[in-house]
Amino acid sequence: MVHSATVAILDVRPDLLDALSALRDRVDVARFPFPLPGAARARRTRQELLAQLDDYLVPRLRTPEAPLLAVVGGSTGAGKSTLVNSLVGRRVSEAGVLRPTTRTPVLVCHPADRAWFADPRILPGLARAWAGPGTQDDYGCAEDELLRLETDDALPRGLALLDAPDIDSLVTRNRELAAELICAADIWILVTTASRYADALPWHLLRTAKEYDVTLATVLDRVPHQIVEDVSRHYAALLTKAGLGDVPRFTVPELPESAGGGGLLPQTAVAALRQWLTHHAEDPAARRQAAHRTVVGVLDSLRARMPALASASAVQHAAAVRLARGAEDAYAEAAVRIDDAVTAGVPLAGEALARWLEYPHCGREALQSALAEELATLLRTEIDAADERTASGWRRDRAGAALLAEPDGRPDRAATADRIDAGVARWRCGLTDLAYAEVRAARDVERAGADPEDAAALLATVLLGGRRGSAAGERLAETVGAQAALRMRDRAREELEAGVAGLLRGECERRLALVDSLDVTAQQQSSLIAALSLLQKER
Repeated sequence: MVHSATVAILDVRPDLLDALSALRDRVDVARFPFPLPGAARARRTRQELLAQLDDYLVPRLRTPEAPLLAVVGGSTGAGKSTLVNSLVGRRVSEAGVLRPTTRTPVLVCHPADRAWFADPRILPGLARAWAGPGTQDDYGCAEDELLRLETDDALPRGLALLDAPDIDSLVTRNRELAAELICAADIWILVTTASRYADALPWHLLRTAKEYDVTLATVLDRVPHQIVEDVSRHYAALLTKAGLGDVPRFTVPELPESAGGGGLLPQTAVAALRQWLTHHAEDPAARRQAAHRTVVGVLDSLRARMPALASASAVQHAAAVRLARGAEDAYAEAAVRIDDAVTAGVPLAGEALARWLEYPHCGREALQSALAEELATLLRTEIDAADERTASGWRRDRAGAALLAEPDGRPDRAATADRIDAGVARWRCGLTDLAYAEVRAARDVERAGADPEDAAALLATVLLGGRRGSAAGERLAETVGAQAALRMRDRAREELEAGVAGLLRGECERRLALVDSLDVTAQQQSSLIAALSLLQKER
């Protein structure tokens, strides 16, 4: 017998490990939030890659002498637990008629290999719970995230069996955990039954195993003895048709001793599989080949999986750019419409026009307040219109429609109105400050009668009244002088344009905050490709 501690399956390659670590980090930060074609598959690929890198590839390359891990997976009721129990020779995993039976995964290894699995080298997200009182090693995981461990010297050193939850469990976390555990395996053992071997789900796993070129064996379980040859022959034909004809295939007949799934199978029923597993654990060449094939298969699969992730990332980024451009175009149109309206004197209407016609008898405060309210109304109208144009464009886009469906996908109109009122108030204060400064200068040139509040009211009317405000311009020139009036108008116009631009920019950015929070950037695509390129170079 060759002990695992004396056999190195693979050479330790620090540069390769560094490249894999960098690739893992790029995959981890990749996001595919928009419900676009290929996004769901990209999210699954991302999860599978992280599971394989964290739970298998990096740990295997760092500790090449570690025991082989054979994960036994399959559909509900396939007999996985009974098979594991029978290979060990005693009940280590609960088997029965209630489904799903396997909820907590069970790993069994030789006592000499205990240390390899007590340490969270693989499956770091699962706490360890050793069979027996007072034997739990807790690594800070939730109570339901456990890996139960058993030791038995019936297993050869250098091999562990892991009974995984059902891949088609009704419990979502069980299905996810089953997939994660399979990704941690050196050897996949897929168990199916005579009644379900043609189902889609087992074949999905088989095709995945072929894609990754993993070390694989299949067990056709619970085959009625009357049809063993026919079913076995048909299953072999299906495997050959799928390009898996060379996969080791073991058939377990449905025997009285195993009826109901509660007992152990006769040793003769599992002898061939036991011999195959023992050979891989104890024969140095077979052991090296098993792990080497799986490692190389996973590494080779990255050549297709990483570009696929990068492609999906490009689609996501294009959607983010498309949504952002739609909002930016809508607000750019709002800026043009507001500028045109101010130039045309639209704010000098309604109550503001009435106050101007009564001026100065109505009072300076009344005129300025009316003009400020008309300006705020114009801004609210155009910002609301920009929001609706943005929403209309987003509704025609799957990514945008998903954002609009979010609780904070639409703007808070009351909060927007408050910001508009505050912006108009700041502009009005700036206008008054400008008027006071110019009036002080006018007094120095013997215009002692100039009133800064009157100048501010006239200046607001000039800016917002268009041709109807021309009379205000003449009166302002009489008050502070022609040159000062022109200077005040130009300065106030610049401040108004800057204030409106800042307000629109802020509102647009608020609309895009949800897009930005998804962090779908162009760098995501390029970093995935760069990480793969570095890995290929190190290989």
